[in-house]
Amino acid sequence: MITILFKSILLETNNFKKEDFVITMNKKSILKSTILLTIFLVAAAVYYYKNVRITSDYYSPDVLATHFNGEQFVGSSTCMECHEAIYETHVQTAHFNTSAIANSENIKSSFEPGSNILDLQDVSFELKQEGKSLLQYTTFKNSPLKKPPAKFDIVIGSGVRGQTYLTWADDKLFQLQPSYHTQTDSWINSPGYPSNYLERPIRDACLKCHVTFATNRDFSGQGNHYDKGRMVYGIDCEKCHRPSAKHVIYHRKFPDVKAAKYMMKLDTLTRQQRLDVCAQCHSGSRSILLQGNSFTFLAGENLDEYSRTPYPNGNSMPDVHGDQYGLLKSSECFKQTATMDCTTCHDPHKNQRGNSTYFNQKCIGCHSDGRTVCKAGTQEVNKMGNNCIACHMPLTPSQSMKAQLPTDSIETSFYIRTHLIGIYSQELGLDK
Repeated sequence: MITILFKSILLETNNFKKEDFVITMNKKSILKSTILLTIFLVAAAVYYYKNVRITSDYYSPDVLATHFNGEQFVGSSTCMECHEAIYETHVQTAHFNTSAIANSENIKSSFEPGSNILDLQDVSFELKQEGKSLLQYTTFKNSPLKKPPAKFDIVIGSGVRGQTYLTWADDKLFQLQPSYHTQTDSWINSPGYPSNYLERPIRDACLKCHVTFATNRDFSGQGNHYDKGRMVYGIDCEKCHRPSAKHVIYHRKFPDVKAAKYMMKLDTLTRQQRLDVCAQCHSGSRSILLQGNSFTFLAGENLDEYSRTPYPNGNSMPDVHGDQYGLLKSSECFKQTATMDCTTCHDPHKNQRGNSTYFNQKCIGCHSDGRTVCKAGTQEVNKMGNNCIACHMPLTPSQSMKAQLPTDSIETSFYIRTHLIGIYSQELGLDK
């Protein structure tokens, strides 16, 4: 009633005709509706475009690096969406943790006063933590030369036997001279360094087995200028399974498809190609490049078409450090089967280090038919704890990986388990 009365007063006061009033009210309604519609459309547009962007980002994962053939690396974390169990165990392996951006959590060395000095004949290093930065201070004993502190930027090595550290100088990558030795829990002079100061540039040949991919501004790999933002740390899924951007994008769009698309299947490769996946890092220096550079080879290709390994000093025997492939191929176990490869005994997705029961079962799996029996006496078998690995793959001093420890005047070899499976003397068979 009040509304009707109000409308009547307006009509009489302003001498409006009824038709005029209806037109006026319709204009107001139209204006109001237009405003509401505009607000709705703007809100809908914002929502739509925001979600389109999110969807687009999801279907286009961040590219960490691009291989020379155009394939793109997107990192192990993208694999976790569909392969969570494998991812969770793989990140515990020494492979995955063989390099990372350095921080106080992944560096094993001590920066505490009293334990943070490496004192050499002509130079000393003091290692300090200042805020979140880890720094190396250098003092020359017989020279007024001064150097600014160098930052710990990259950690190399999981810490099983030790670690070494890299620093950036603009886009140039160098190794810091102090390294960490796990067995003595101490700083040591990096293997191969003199007792005076040395800056060692890091080239592809040094880096290739500790990162999945790096882009050297010198394609040959001889320089030490890198694209800092395009380095894939650790030996992750894509080192062995190839860059996987296409695979990830496809299966995010079609999550119900179970057959792997745009992904190389390792079980379709020849034995040699499967061995080559591991041999790219575990067959020595491979310093003779036949094509491309140290990061050109991809799993599924033939490694000998890319690089070859010269044995140092004319020695035909591969070293226990870094040439597990060469030693395995020289073993009778390998020669007597057409199927044995690295994954016969190793699951690269799991940390199996120290799991002697697992590895002994692998031996027994091939030697349980009675044709090959252990000929060692009962006393020797009991002494070794019935451990096949300790006797037939003993820890052996490396001829290529040595370091001068703080308490020694001569270099000490790192002891590494040989992959030349064979019969050794009792002395060699005792694990240290």
